[in-house]
Amino acid sequence: MTEQPTPTRHDSLLASQAAELELEWAADARWSGIRRDYSAADVVRLRGSVVEEHTLARRGAERLFERLHADEAPVRALGALTGNQAVQQVRAGLEAIYLSGWQVAADANLSGQTYPDQSLYPSNSVPAVVRRINNALQRADQIERSEGGRTVADWLAPIVADAEAGFGGPLNAFELMRSMISAGAAGVHWEDQLASEKKCGHLGGKVLIPTQQHVRTLNAARLAADVEGVPSVIIARTDAEAATLLTSDVDERDRPFVTGERTSEGFYEVRNGIEPCIARGRAYAPYADLLWMETGKPDLAVARRFAEGVKEAFPDQLLAYNCSPSFNWRKHLDDDQVAAFQRELGAMGFRFQFITLAGFHALNHSMFDLAKGYAEQHMTAYVDLQEREFAAEAHGYTATKHQREVGTGWFDLVATALNPTSGTLALAGSTESEQFH
Repeated sequence: MTEQPTPTRHDSLLASQAAELELEWAADARWSGIRRDYSAADVVRLRGSVVEEHTLARRGAERLFERLHADEAPVRALGALTGNQAVQQVRAGLEAIYLSGWQVAADANLSGQTYPDQSLYPSNSVPAVVRRINNALQRADQIERSEGGRTVADWLAPIVADAEAGFGGPLNAFELMRSMISAGAAGVHWEDQLASEKKCGHLGGKVLIPTQQHVRTLNAARLAADVEGVPSVIIARTDAEAATLLTSDVDERDRPFVTGERTSEGFYEVRNGIEPCIARGRAYAPYADLLWMETGKPDLAVARRFAEGVKEAFPDQLLAYNCSPSFNWRKHLDDDQVAAFQRELGAMGFRFQFITLAGFHALNHSMFDLAKGYAEQHMTAYVDLQEREFAAEAHGYTATKHQREVGTGWFDLVATALNPTSGTLALAGSTESEQFH
């Protein structure tokens, strides 16, 4: 008879932690309906002896999840391109920030390039912008608190960030998710395209990965969140409505949509549309907090079919909808239909509704409008802008005072704390303090 090794103190500790985590997963309503294809023992084995506390990611995830499940209107968000845009969104009353990979590719990636949405930029670019936005929101909070006022209940709005197609396989997804959490993202979405051929959802040439492969991506993201000890909101996106190619027919759930044709690259041609979206949505539902089907136009009938198709199998599944700037809205809907669009989506269960590229379009149009006016009317055009800023102050706008907006007064408080008799304070005696009241 072979003698069994005696469990060490370390083994006993891991077993105890795993049992505690298993109990949490079973008892906490947060994890109701969530499936993991790994064990609690796997998680605690990967954690290490010291687990860093990710305050912004944790509180953002908890706040977002609570708001998504509240008996209120859906959570609505706009894509922010900069920290300043995020600050203005929160000040104006939005409860969440969306961070689009498309916008990062276009004008906010770490390579310093202008790119189309084809995963051309460094994979740590989106986490870097998450961190930048959180820094801007924290500065706004510090400024307001130092002034003794409170116009925004909670400046640190949860950020939902774009992980694209994961920039590779499950290990890439695992590491990217950890980076998102470290930067303070509350939620992260993942799309079921082939990373090396990734395209914007409104471009052609999209190649899907097998359903089971995307399940592994979602599972890797959840594992990363569990290892970091953060209840991140995981969003699964499918591009099957428009994608016509598939890397492999290995998954039997994909085979009903395979036509039998192959491309010169070796990809399988597939039938796209609502049916494969519903099939994939049902496969992803146990692994995701929200499901998102990328669509080609604003069509409530298609949204309803997707919602009903998923909810037939998963009645409590929450959904997300991209109210995309790629749609020509007026071409498809009249004024009344536009006004009612998001309300009707909410009734179907689309709890997170967002405009991906709002920051890009707002930034470009507002600057073009000012530049054209300045070219033709000179200072009159800028003064008109300034007057509109003054008028917006009645609604809570504060960026007219740009020195104050970026924290000059807050850093004067730092200087005063270090030297109460300092004669080099910046805001006192500035043109802003003299002319803007």
